[in-house]
Order: sequence, then C-alpha cells, then structure tokens
Amino acid sequence: METEHRIHVGDARELDGVSDGSVELVVTSPPYPMIEMWDDLFGALDPAIEDRLAAGEADAAFEAMHDALDPVWDELARVLVDGGIAAINVGDATRSLGGGFQVFPNRAELVARLRDRGFALLPEIVWRKPANGHTKFMGSGMVPPNAYPTLEHEYVLVFRNGTEPRSFEPGADRRYEAAYFWEERNEWFSDLWTDVRGTGQSLDAEALRDRSAAYPFEIPHRLVQMYSAYGDTVLDPFWGTGTTTLAAMVAGRDSVGYELDREFRAVFDDRVAGVGSLADRVARERLDAHRAFAADADLGYDAEHYDFGVKTKQERRIRLYTVDGYEREGDRYVVAHEPVEE
Repeated sequence: METEHRIHVGDARELDGVSDGSVELVVTSPPYPMIEMWDDLFGALDPAIEDRLAAGEADAAFEAMHDALDPVWDELARVLVDGGIAAINVGDATRSLGGGFQVFPNRAELVARLRDRGFALLPEIVWRKPANGHTKFMGSGMVPPNAYPTLEHEYVLVFRNGTEPRSFEPGADRRYEAAYFWEERNEWFSDLWTDVRGTGQSLDAEALRDRSAAYPFEIPHRLVQMYSAYGDTVLDPFWGTGTTTLAAMVAGRDSVGYELDREFRAVFDDRVAGVGSLADRVARERLDAHRAFAADADLGYDAEHYDFGVKTKQERRIRLYTVDGYEREGDRYVVAHEPVEE
C-alpha cells in the first residue's frame, strides 16, 4: 500500500490545490482568536483587527478575528465529501482588554459559524490537559468574588458535512481492515480525554516557537483512526509543523496540508525522518495492548490476520500497517506501507 502526502505553502482561505469533494476528513487546530500569540497573524489577515485591539475594542476584535477565518470554513464545505467529518481542536480564550477581564467563547463561535455553512454538530470531546496543577487560579486569590477558574481544557469539535453519514460498498475491505479494537473504541469515544498530555514546542528557533502551538501526536492520530478508513484523504488547513500529516502517514491515510510559513515546512523534514520507527512503535503498542486485554477477556471471534481473539464481529478483519520507507518529491511525499505481521 502507498499513501501520498502533499504540502502546500499557502493561505488556507483559498485551497486551490484541493478539488471539490476530494477530502474525507479534516483534522486541524486553527489559531485561537484573542490569544495574544496570534494577534500578529490575525492583524496580517485584517489590519483593522490591530486597530480594534489597540483601541481596546475587545468584542469587535473577537468578531473580526472569526470573520477572518470564515473563508477557511467555506473551503472545508467545498472540499469535504458529503458526510465527511471535520474535527477541529480549539480552546476558549481569557483576556483583559478595554478595562475588563472576560472569556472569549471560541468554541461557541465556531459551532455557530460551521452550522451556518450546513455542517451538523456531532458529540464533541473535551480534552483536559493533565499537565496543569489543580491549585492554579486567576484573579484576586483568596478574597471573593473576583477569582476565576483556570481554563485547563480544550475542545475537539466534531462536525459532519451535511446531515447524512458517508456510505461504503458492503463489506469494504478498506473500512473493515481499518477497524479499531473494542477497548480502543471505549477509550477513544469517551467525551472526556484526560490521558493525553500537551506537547512541548521542540523547535530550534525562538521565533518559530512563538508562532507554533502544536497539539500532541495522539490527538490527530486518534481522530484519524476514529473518523477515516484506508484510502481516505485527511486535510489540515492549519498545518503548522505537520503533526496531522505525521499521524496520517502512521495510520496509512493520504493527506494534504496548508501552511502560510515555509519555515515550518523545513521543520517537518526532521520529523518525517523518524516516521518509520514511530509507525512501528504505534502499531506494536496497539497490538500488545490488545493482547493484554484479550488474555483476560471473553472474546467470541478470531482475528483473521493475527493470533488473538476479538470482542466483536466487526474487528475480525482488522489489519495494522507500518511504514516501509518514503520518497520526497518537492512538497510531496509518497510513503510505502506494509502490513504488521505477527
């Protein structure tokens, strides 16, 4: 099996390199409006945002930042297949601007704007980052009433393009081989993730660290496994350092990424060099975890490709792949995959 991964250095508001209805899944994390590290980016997209921030017009700046992202959501509606899924990682923002402190509800704003474009909102996931301490707070400390909880969670908003789910040919190999294990299903499809830690920004240049907010590999890897099949294409319009592309490579899916900053593109070359060992590790960890589960479980079916039992009939044809090498042709990677054997 081969997969193709294309990277475009360009503006996600115009996905010219992506055809209509050619993407099955979007996994991305946009810049969060009203988080200061992204003020310059939003100001470059719309200079009026800088003026509103300077004037302390908090609500107007918040609306203008979301307006600047609207063309991206228009493009997602165009390139996603009917029934395709968009999984968007976003957090709310807290900020003092114009004389007062408040929360800026990015989650609510994105839900409203994508629903306006015909997306159906599906159950979301709350990602609670376990790295923060439980005693942190904001505000006036021990004296009521002006202390506030610290925001220690983000959201993975899940949307379907339209109201009807995707359809597959009956018994499609590419779907059933891409099954997840029963116990993975129970963990991944919880609406609260507490076991995924945030990631450090391991970038050499300080300027790059200041412009990056990469999510941990586990986030896109889970979402790719949950919402796509072998042969599908995964799009990340806010590509950053390429974590979604790396997850697609490991999972054996095609991918497309869009990134404004070519400096991030260079960072990915270092990351992709280790994709083979990463794919091996992920596959082996999944198989080992299932074998440990199977040793103490009442399982009614035998896996077709492995020497263990599975809980449900849908898992019988599950088949994991690893990376057997890749070739780079400019901003395109072709990755060779081979099945993980016993």
